[in-house]
Amino acid sequence: EIISHTVWLYHGFTLSLRDIEDLLAERNVIVSYETIRHWCATFGLDYARRLRKRGGAGGDRWFLDEVTVSIQGKRQYLWRAVEKDGDVLDILVQSRKHTHAAKRFFHKLLKRQEHAPMEMTTDRLRSYAAAKREMIPSVVHCQDKSANNRAEVSHEHTREQERQMRGF
Repeated sequence: EIISHTVWLYHGFTLSLRDIEDLLAERNVIVSYETIRHWCATFGLDYARRLRKRGGAGGDRWFLDEVTVSIQGKRQYLWRAVEKDGDVLDILVQSRKHTHAAKRFFHKLLKRQEHAPMEMTTDRLRSYAAAKREMIPSVVHCQDKSANNRAEVSHEHTREQERQMRGF
């Protein structure tokens, strides 16, 4: 029960490991922040999986975007899908951003979701349009300027905990 509560605190709120250590110490539970880190690494994936199942199906409007990231000095593309409420539906890291990569992302996204969206909003990357035409032709595709801001803004929150920890 203590481990479950600790993992919930870490993943549910933007708390550092030392903050959680202090919260548990107030309740007379003495654990080190390294133990908390180990618990979160061990049980965090299972916790996230259960949260995803409990969350239900995504919304009817999806916002898709890709951003360039550097992993071990190599350029990679982080593909993200966000629903209308701002919840992240899925992410995928790939080395390319051509039509085959977009199809692979759509396949992964549709496999995890229960149904296809009614509307999909993307930037003007042509790979999205080509993959959509082949995989989900019935979906309305919006590529208007700044219509995809919801997905663009969601990239800012991917490393919120690390950003808060910079002050240490």
